[in-house]
Amino acid sequence: MCLAVPVRVTELLPDQMAKVSLDGVSKSISIALVDDVSVGDYVILHVGFALSKVDAEEAERTLAMIRDFAGMNP
Repeated sequence: MCLAVPVRVTELLPDQMAKVSLDGVSKSISIALVDDVSVGDYVILHVGFALSKVDAEEAERTLAMIRDFAGMNP
């Protein structure tokens, strides 16, 4: 099963790369497929590539549902 999840951009890197964070886990990803990515944006991450930007409210709502499904929310 493949899963695309929203992640927050924490740092822009050279060569159309960015560092993102999800629940304290950082990862370097490609942002070559998405225009105008800035620090603080949420992007949909799939297999190392940002596929699109998503607004913060929608990203947080999706992450809350994933945490609920995984039993991670109190």
